[in-house]
This record gives sequence, C-alpha cells and structure tokens, in this order.
Amino acid sequence: MSCSLIQKYNVAGPRYTSYPTVPYWDEASFSVQQWKQSLKRSFDESNTTEGISLYIHLPFCESLCTFCGCHKKVTKRHEVEQPYIQAVLKEWELYCQLLGDTPQIKEIHLGGGTPTFFSVEHLQQLIQGILAKASIAEGHEFSFEGHPNNTTKAHLQALYELGFRRVSYGVQDYNENVQKAIHRIQPFEHVANVTKWAKEMGYQSISHDLVFGLPFQSLEDVLKTIDLTNSLLPDRLAFYSYAHVPWIKGNGQRGFKDYDVPKDDLKRTLYEEGKKKLLAHGYHEIGMDHFALEHDGMYQSFKTGSLHRNFMGYTSSKTQVMIGLGVSSISDSWYSFAQNEKVLEDYYARLENNEIPVFKGHVLDAEDLKIRKHILNLMCTFETSWSEQAMDFPERAEVIQQLVEMQQDGLLQIEKDRIVIAEQGKPFVRNICMAFDLRLKRRKPETQIFSMTV
Repeated sequence: MSCSLIQKYNVAGPRYTSYPTVPYWDEASFSVQQWKQSLKRSFDESNTTEGISLYIHLPFCESLCTFCGCHKKVTKRHEVEQPYIQAVLKEWELYCQLLGDTPQIKEIHLGGGTPTFFSVEHLQQLIQGILAKASIAEGHEFSFEGHPNNTTKAHLQALYELGFRRVSYGVQDYNENVQKAIHRIQPFEHVANVTKWAKEMGYQSISHDLVFGLPFQSLEDVLKTIDLTNSLLPDRLAFYSYAHVPWIKGNGQRGFKDYDVPKDDLKRTLYEEGKKKLLAHGYHEIGMDHFALEHDGMYQSFKTGSLHRNFMGYTSSKTQVMIGLGVSSISDSWYSFAQNEKVLEDYYARLENNEIPVFKGHVLDAEDLKIRKHILNLMCTFETSWSEQAMDFPERAEVIQQLVEMQQDGLLQIEKDRIVIAEQGKPFVRNICMAFDLRLKRRKPETQIFSMTV
C-alpha cells in the first residue's frame, strides 16, 4: 500500500459499531420511557421471527491491561461476584416484565472485563437464571471471552453444557517485552492449553484476538505471533489496531510513552504484512479487521451477505433487538440506543429502586436509520446502494462528491446507484463511512475523540 495514501487518510475517526456514534447521540431529547417504547415495538416486530441478542458485561479483572479500552473494575476480591450476578438477573427480570412475551434468545455474549474472573458456579447461576425466563431460538449462538490465564477446563465444560459453542481468547502478542508494557503476561502454553481443551470439548468456533500497533511491537513480533497462532489453527481471528487514546482512558494507557507506540507507515506495515501471512495460512478477510477459515460461520455469513455489526462487533446473524445487561452495557432496539450506568454503585442503586439502569441514549430519526444502513452495508459487505428510494437521502450528491477523490486514489468505484469498495480501499473503510456520517460532518469535534483510522 502506498505510504502517501496512509499519510493522506490516517485521520481520527469512529469504528462504527453504531450510527450515530456515541459522541453524537442526542442525549438531551432522550428519555428512558422512549427507550422502553422503542424496545417493546422492536421486540414485538422481531422476537418470533429472529429472536433477540443479549450482551452481558462482566466488568471485573484481577489486573489492569494497559492496552484495554473497555469499562472494567480491577479487584482481587471475588466476593464481588455474587452481588453482581444478582443485579444482572434483577435487570433481566425488569426487561422480561417490560417485554411481556417470552424472549427467544438467538445470541448471548459474555464480555468484559474478564468473564472467567467469575467462578464456574456463578456463571452457571447467571446463564441458568437468564434461560429460565426465555426460550432458545433455533440456530442460536452463545459465546464468551476467555482469559487464557484463568479459563479452566471446568469453565469451558460448564458453559458448553449450557449451550456455548464459541469462545474467544485475548492473545494480543507473544513477545515478552510487549506483554510487560501492556501488563498482560501470558505464555503461549496457556493459550495452547485453553484452545486445545475447547477443541476437544466440541466448541465449533474458537477465536483469537491479536492486536497490532502495541508499544515496542516490531514486524518480527507480529509475524511470529501469527505463526504461533496458526499452529493452533483457531477458526477465526480478530486482528485489531491498537487504539491509543490515553486522553480518554487516563493512566490505563500511560504504562509507556507515546513514542513507544508504532505509528503511521510502520503501524500500517504491521497490518499489511500480518494480513499477507494470515491469507497465506488460509484465512479469509471478513469485514474490517476480521479473518476466518472457510468452514467458520462468520465466513459463511460474509459470503451470503448476512454478516451483521453491532456493539459486540461482527456477528454471523442479525437480530433487531440487542439488550445489554450489566454496568456500562449498551442496548440497541434498531430504533434507539441506550447505555447503562457506568459507575457500579449507580448501577446497583437504580436496580434497588426497580429501575432499568439506563442513563443515556439516542432515538434514531428517519435520516439516522438510512445512514445507519449505508454504513452497515459498507462495513459488512464493502458496498452500498441507493437504487431503492428508501435508501436515498438529500445529501447523497454531496457524499458522492466527497468520495470522488477516493475513487481517483483507487479506493472505491462509484457507479450509477451504488458504491463498491476496491481491495485497496478495504483498509480505509472507516474513512469511506465517514463520508456518509452526516452528524460528524455537521459538528466536527474540537478535540480528538476517536482513534486513528489507519
């Protein structure tokens, strides 16, 4: 890839797990009552046909990983587990009362934090409590994030028996100096063990998360990490760019200096050369920053055009309703977004008052819904169209004009009623989506609030 293109398009921009992005939510006109109404509407429209998704945020970690941008609470006190499980089940009960009919659960994802911080017994209590008030949809997919250092055979077996068939392990990088800098020490043997156990038990999709652009990381480190990963043959991979946002995450990303972090041409080389090696190992590029083997469900959904993207990232199947349970979780009814209290004590207090613990959100207007579809199309299929009147919008000509230069640079092709992203343009998909982001263009941030796009 041309260095000049990297320099030209490497700007701060959203990752587009939603549209509008969280900094552009209209919080002033949002109310919890609006959220409840939109959720009930969406649930009634879609529960019997496609089911719902649940994202459950388990925020506790025993130590702080300095590369992490997630909402977490660092503690070694495991007595925090039981009160938290009870609170999440209380929140689920409040939602079930609101929804009325029995939810059909299509997806469950346990994220964090560190879900395997919790004991086997508490995870069983959580999932059994969730499923006691729901039915399981056909073709369901239950997944969780496992920390290679504390995921046990008992964790894997218990969740397998509860219907979980997907697990993702955070690997990041195997170089010891990089691991020390990000405070995430985990030998290859730990990852090998948990991957082997999951395969032996019958997990159908095992994923490893790799990160490029970490402090002190070299090209040799990235390529060695990918070779070691390939020796374990996970079914899918996330190959993420490290988001260096210390102005947001405070001391959590100050375990190293800014100049220790690879930037610009070097950082993009880490991705490009890493991608070449992944493709050589038989992985296929899926959407943005994801790769999968041909038998994996994510590859199959990408090929059939059913790949979806939400606050959990890419997912093999779409549900119109995604309910986020737990502190800081974000829910999506398609028509609106809602985020839970970020402070644990505030989250508990709202539940003690029998309140759904949402503290902010956004109701999508007609324009938002159109733009959201275009950005989802670009993120999931690398193209979008306005051939149907319902997908056209007044600012389309301005958006197309903004994309002309990208076409001249070979990043995309503008056709009569659609845009197709070229192979060379895939690394710049965030930039292309920004051309459609009307809210961002109308109110450009005065300070940097997003990570760099390249």
